[in-house]
Amino acid sequence: MKPLGPRDYGFIGLLAAITLINPLSIHFYLPALPAIKAAFSVSPATAQLTFSISMFTLAAMTLAIGSLSDGLGRKPVLLAGIVLFVAGSSICALAEVIEVLILGRLLQAAGAASGLVLARTVARDVYGLDRLTQIIALLTMAYTMGPMLAPPLGGALVDGLGWRSIFWFAVAAGVLLAAFSAFSIRETRPPGGGVQSSRAMLAAYRRLFRIPRFSLYVLHSGFVTGAFFAIAASSSFLMTEMLGRPAAEYGLYFLFFPAGYLLGNLIAARIGLRVPIDTMLMAGSVLNLGGAAALAAALWLATPTPLGIFVPGFVVTLSQGLALPSAQSGAIAVDKNLAGTASGIGVFMQMFFGAAASQLTGLLADGTPTPTILVVLPLAVAAMAASLGLGRLSAAGR
Repeated sequence: MKPLGPRDYGFIGLLAAITLINPLSIHFYLPALPAIKAAFSVSPATAQLTFSISMFTLAAMTLAIGSLSDGLGRKPVLLAGIVLFVAGSSICALAEVIEVLILGRLLQAAGAASGLVLARTVARDVYGLDRLTQIIALLTMAYTMGPMLAPPLGGALVDGLGWRSIFWFAVAAGVLLAAFSAFSIRETRPPGGGVQSSRAMLAAYRRLFRIPRFSLYVLHSGFVTGAFFAIAASSSFLMTEMLGRPAAEYGLYFLFFPAGYLLGNLIAARIGLRVPIDTMLMAGSVLNLGGAAALAAALWLATPTPLGIFVPGFVVTLSQGLALPSAQSGAIAVDKNLAGTASGIGVFMQMFFGAAASQLTGLLADGTPTPTILVVLPLAVAAMAASLGLGRLSAAGR
């Protein structure tokens, strides 16, 4: 197999940059929430809606974006998404009332959905199945840097130039991405197939979910992502309220999570070409279940400590970084004519299970670590069951 060259890394770098419009619409916005609440004189719930509406929109649009790209082509849908992101960001920057800001946030998120879905789909089209796990691992590793870097950068802009500056930054980034994408990305959709209507989209979903292997791949992605978000959503409470630690200390410990995810992606990128997909998934599932069990032991059987939360959390995110590229590439590979639809479903399942797990942890909150464990452990067991199911399908030659 021919090694990747400088032009390949340049192209992969562009795909990675395209995925980063997603963090620009989510994590980049977080530091601006207090300033926006004060600027528009709205309640905390209304200010929070300007954030949560992006999550809901992203989850829904990942399904539509993938299917549209199968019917209309990757490049036009990608460019339209970036233009929509720029338009939404501009509306936000110019908003004088909260309703207009919410509309802009909705449009911004709808456009941002194209980046994460189509970067992976274009990678599949260009590099084929042999390199797909490696390329997705590289893209995911770059994408992970977004949530790490976006909040500090967004906070610096808000403090120095005001909350509107984060949206003007997003506009500038979107314009640059649109220009580079227009000149550097060719149409990669394979001939034949495709989805062009809502009826055809539903038929495509049925066609994919009738493939047991596809269903298990996307469910596995959802289960391991849900386990992480359950820990992430509750870790702040566990640290600040249960353990009485300051927020600054929590911020330092939180770095265990992206560090684990990055390490898992790095391992996947290095060995993904040599290790079968199902083997990588099983390794990730074992680590995921081990991390969940370690978390339960640390919080139930011993005196809770920060390391008792974040070291098992590191293992869970390591397993996520190790397994997700394989699960995603496996799902995308089941039907080349529906690669965009498959990618969209995979991203949707991650976001849906992540949001549901974090919300469930909050609903069950009772002042103890028990709700976290009761959400994380079943998800880890479910991920293991999905891996075992894939193993049985492989053994049966399906």
